[in-house]
Amino acid sequence: MPSTTRATRIGMIVPSSNTCLEPQSYRILGDRDDVTIHFARIPVTRIALDKSSDKQFDAAVMRSAAELLATADVDVIAWNGTSGSWLGADHDRRLVEEITDATGIPATTSTLAYMEAFRTFGTERIGLFTPYTADVNEQIVASYQRDGIKTLDHRFLGLSDNESFARVSDAEMLPGSLELAASRPDAVIYLCTNLYGANITAEIEAETGVPVLDSVAVTLWRCLRMAGAPLLDPRWGRLLTSA
Repeated sequence: MPSTTRATRIGMIVPSSNTCLEPQSYRILGDRDDVTIHFARIPVTRIALDKSSDKQFDAAVMRSAAELLATADVDVIAWNGTSGSWLGADHDRRLVEEITDATGIPATTSTLAYMEAFRTFGTERIGLFTPYTADVNEQIVASYQRDGIKTLDHRFLGLSDNESFARVSDAEMLPGSLELAASRPDAVIYLCTNLYGANITAEIEAETGVPVLDSVAVTLWRCLRMAGAPLLDPRWGRLLTSA
């Protein structure tokens, strides 16, 4: 007979060209055996401010992926992408309503995970680091401002090919990260679930004293919190350990 007990199951909807968030999520979990993560991919290859890019994040596509994850009896479903940061948090709020209506399973997104983290930790002033183009960054800054989050300073790498984001090295991220921390924000934000920001979180926090919130870590933190599971080791962001 099958066991009546099981690990917490997290379902994640993943951009098809993302090569970071799956291995990074398991790296963050380490040797834990109380949580498993299950993935469904949707077509996403390019990040820009135009209709063809926006269409990648259509709610119907997300809903189909969520319905597949629901057959694995997951405890929570996350759209593990940051598109709501430029499309607007209300876009993602509607999306999670649709997913939960379709599956009966609680849902979140990377953007809504950030919003919850900002509320939980009293984060109002951020330094923003992304791999995106300047116009996408400007849209994110404006969107966050509408939700009461002020961007003190930001850095972008000028990339639009989603697959390329995961090939950004730690060395490429360090200078801009230190510059952002120098403005003394409430937190430095690595915004992109295909960016290995969590790799240098502990280093930036130790050197500058400024908390760091990485998209992959924040999304996982929110999913664990929603599922009532233990949270993260402080090496992935000291704020994400207990709240």
